[in-house]
Amino acid sequence: MHESDESAPDGHGVSVEDLPGGLRGAVEAILMVADRPVTDEQVAAVLDRPTAQVHAVLVDLQREYDGYTGSGPRSTESFVPRGFELRNIAGGWRIFSRKHFASVVADFVLDGQSARLSQAALETLAVIAYRQPVSRARVSAIRGVNVDSVVRTLLQRGLVVELETDPETGAVLYGTTTFFLERLGLGSVDELPRIAPHLPGLESLGEYDETTY
Repeated sequence: MHESDESAPDGHGVSVEDLPGGLRGAVEAILMVADRPVTDEQVAAVLDRPTAQVHAVLVDLQREYDGYTGSGPRSTESFVPRGFELRNIAGGWRIFSRKHFASVVADFVLDGQSARLSQAALETLAVIAYRQPVSRARVSAIRGVNVDSVVRTLLQRGLVVELETDPETGAVLYGTTTFFLERLGLGSVDELPRIAPHLPGLESLGEYDETTY
């Protein structure tokens, strides 16, 4: 039993308050490595702190990342949000790149020198993102070319993943990954911009034989 919350260890014999940054630093460290949204209760359990106390820290961090510096009205002159934000989605908290910088992040991830994708790969990725879950045959039909090698590249990059198998045709169905969303600064595929004018035929594509490709 701990004598008080202020002296409770973090599970490794060290008090959270003795760590650099204290409780705030510990919460931030967890957020930086979380691969999915974490709840108040999960963070509180790891740090052995009251849930309400951890929630208050999370809300305060969210305000700080958004450019708030105090409890009063923010000053538009000094309002400088970070390039990332802390979102509370699906009942959990996670750090994302800010939506305003989506194009910058996309350029780095998809077109940057260290992770360059071909135009064919970008087009194939767009089709999968907007039509998922989708088979390679359907993607090939939309693009008018065989996409087997391109899909393998996207799988290797961790941008798409095999989701399931079509029960009728046995075709593998693909979708985008959490990694894809993170690199574009999106919380879900629902936040993708409308792209119908750029990919004509997505909604009107007729039936075809899945074994054609």
